[in-house]
Amino acid sequence: MITDETEMESWLREFLGTYSGVAGSVHVRQGDGVALAAAVNLPPKVREVTAFVPRGKGMAGLALERGVAVQSCNIQTDDSGVVRPGARAVNAQAAVAIPVRDENGDVAAIVGIAFAGERAEFLDAELQSMENHARALLDRVQGVFQ
Repeated sequence: MITDETEMESWLREFLGTYSGVAGSVHVRQGDGVALAAAVNLPPKVREVTAFVPRGKGMAGLALERGVAVQSCNIQTDDSGVVRPGARAVNAQAAVAIPVRDENGDVAAIVGIAFAGERAEFLDAELQSMENHARALLDRVQGVFQ
């Protein structure tokens, strides 16, 4: 069971390795937003501005609001409004923010993963695999969400 940030970061590194991600984050539900609980390869400025993400802002906030994965083909060039300007400081292109639901079906966390290359779009099967893997996180983080 994960009980602290160091263990959550280890889980995140494993998750990134499984899906060939180069950077990532775990945000846990806090009020009407999500708070950064772990990060890998995010510049200090990005960690600072994403320490708390309100519902509906940026990829993590939109994933919280919509309850579905939010993706960008290339965070460096995305002008859809999904990607916040600070995210461009991450040395990556494609990215996905994945909502993780608790046993009641409520979004309890958002797992973000970024990739070195650009992607046209993620296949439903890829997103489902990442969501299933991320959901397993809840089984290991009992104390973090309370």
